Amino acid sequence: MEEMEEELKCPVCGSFYREPIILPCSHNLCQACARNILVQTPESESPQSRRASGSAVSDYDYLDLDKMSLYSEADSGYGSYGGFASAPTTPCQKSPNGVRVFPPAAPPPPAALAPPPPPRNACLTCPQCHRSLVLDERGLRGFPRNRLLEGVIDRYQQGRAAALRCQLCEKAPKEAAVMCEQCDVFYCDPCRLRCHPPRGPLAKHRLVPPAQGRVSRRLSPRKISTCTDHELENHSMYCVQCKSPVCYQCLEEGKHSSHEVKALGAMWKLHKSQLSQALNGLSDRAKEAKEFLVQLRNMVQQIQENSVEFEACLVAQCDALIDALNRRKAQLLSRVNKEHEHKLKVVRDQISHCTVKLRQTTGLMEYCLEVIKENDPSGFLQISDALIRRVHLTEDQWGKGTLTPRMTTDFDLNLDNAPLLQSIHQLDFVQMKVPAPPILQLEECCTHNNSATLSWKQPPLSTVQVEGYILELDDGNGGQFREVYVGKETMCTVDGLHFNSTYSARVKAFNKTGVSPYSKTLVLQTSEVAWFSFDPASAHADIIFSNDNLTVTCNSYDDRVVLGKTGFSKGLHYWELSIDRYDNHPDPAFGVARVDVLKDAMLGKDDKAWAMYVDNNRSWFMHNNSHTNRTEGGITKGATVGVLLDLTRRTLTFSINEDQQGPVAFENLEGLFFPAVSLNRNVQVTLHTGLPVPEFYASRSAMP
Repeated sequence: MEEMEEELKCPVCGSFYREPIILPCSHNLCQACARNILVQTPESESPQSRRASGSAVSDYDYLDLDKMSLYSEADSGYGSYGGFASAPTTPCQKSPNGVRVFPPAAPPPPAALAPPPPPRNACLTCPQCHRSLVLDERGLRGFPRNRLLEGVIDRYQQGRAAALRCQLCEKAPKEAAVMCEQCDVFYCDPCRLRCHPPRGPLAKHRLVPPAQGRVSRRLSPRKISTCTDHELENHSMYCVQCKSPVCYQCLEEGKHSSHEVKALGAMWKLHKSQLSQALNGLSDRAKEAKEFLVQLRNMVQQIQENSVEFEACLVAQCDALIDALNRRKAQLLSRVNKEHEHKLKVVRDQISHCTVKLRQTTGLMEYCLEVIKENDPSGFLQISDALIRRVHLTEDQWGKGTLTPRMTTDFDLNLDNAPLLQSIHQLDFVQMKVPAPPILQLEECCTHNNSATLSWKQPPLSTVQVEGYILELDDGNGGQFREVYVGKETMCTVDGLHFNSTYSARVKAFNKTGVSPYSKTLVLQTSEVAWFSFDPASAHADIIFSNDNLTVTCNSYDDRVVLGKTGFSKGLHYWELSIDRYDNHPDPAFGVARVDVLKDAMLGKDDKAWAMYVDNNRSWFMHNNSHTNRTEGGITKGATVGVLLDLTRRTLTFSINEDQQGPVAFENLEGLFFPAVSLNRNVQVTLHTGLPVPEFYASRSAMP
């Protein structure tokens, strides 16, 4: 339980809490320490005096606004500003545990036996989160007493069997000599004579030895927390909005009258359950941290063993060489030792960091478990929210890569003793290891239409040099893999794949030593239908594009050819072209073509295109300037021409306004085909892609 001790010490005095109070920010302070760090706001500069004098807006106006917000934020008790204009300008000091605090207030006159009341206009800055708190007329009495924390401290001190200390010593508490059962305070002899003289009403108090006082304190019933607004009333309900216990008078006449409240016992059990559940997760993290520390300690031993083995090999190789190698041997050993020390330093630093964090985590866990053992519902609920947040925050901190070694145990060095004697002065370590398999990054790998983009990287802890990568894909049908990329880049886009196909991809790395094993295989699915537009790069210069390259026309009276961006070599594909403008009876042509088709002649004039050209009455199929199958049915403005390319059956079919034009237009098509159109300035068409197969063809395909 030693790790828990930090949770039980005041951030100001560095000693165990004495009469701790709970600040609105959920941190704790000794009541005496809180009184010492109070900062007084001058009466002449208070908001009330400035309103009475009618003075103009000054540097202290924001204090008034913040005080108004303090008393209206559901009893929050603190504002969001960082300090006051009237705060002292002397530097902050540090408490024994390193937390910065404001300088204590001036000590009271020696004759005063009781601490003075807080100044009328006083503020308090939390030494842990540095939030500024404005005290109301109740002063420090407005902050609830953390009796739960007192109980935990008592049990902790009893478990340690530590000597009881005086509770009134200001600096280093001396060992207690007596305890007053009525005052419930431990005194050393000087403090007893000064603060508890045996005269007057104090003469009737019973003073007992500290050990007996500790037993009587433990056996005495725990004081029940009372309401800070109504000191004679016990807490009976829990305000959900303010997240604090309240009494029945708060509900009837206080600021909680319109708030949602629940039974104190039910909320006590609920918050205990929530804290227990949060501790379960943190306990798992602590267990992982312990296992991780074992792993790191094993790494130290393994690094030492590897270092010894490597040094022995290096010495053996160097001793086998002539005297010229001895001068180089010292240099190489120096490098190995530096690498050895570097690895040990990194791992030991990580062990130290993880040990500190684990000790803090264990301390928090033990403190929370002790808090759960308490039977004071109101006291528990006063701190449960803060503890639950701290447990979740501590658990999150363990999950941010802290349980991953920062160093490998291997020495990725090897001595090459093959060079000739005259090259001894160039002797150096060289890598003799094959690279580790690359890792395909699934979140960055994707497909678009018939192209696939793949990304990969080397394992995080790999230090072996890589000279390049080899990317392989299969044929989309479960066939053999083929190389599609060789180079140093770690991202590659492969175009021209088959639509509606499933491809498998893998990658391997290589260097001068050899080739790594393959990465895990990644399966990619290309698009079922093609989405594409016209291609300005391959079109004739007279073609005019618009509508994101989906609409084309021409500025010449001669026929000009434009191709689609996507080529097809497999599957069933259908697209349509709507006639936006049709003047003076031109003869546009629609179909497919090779990438090197003539661009300044009607489509179908050469052997690189298969097309249907139409006028307003008839249509013809044309390939290599040969006309076939003249059919009735032309086009007008608003007509729709459909092109269906079935590379499974190797056929090409046309339709106008969903009516098939004649039989199959062309058969025995093989290779790579691009959608194509030829037109002149009297025609404008718009391309529509990603369409389903028309009904006339789907029904025919279903026939036996």
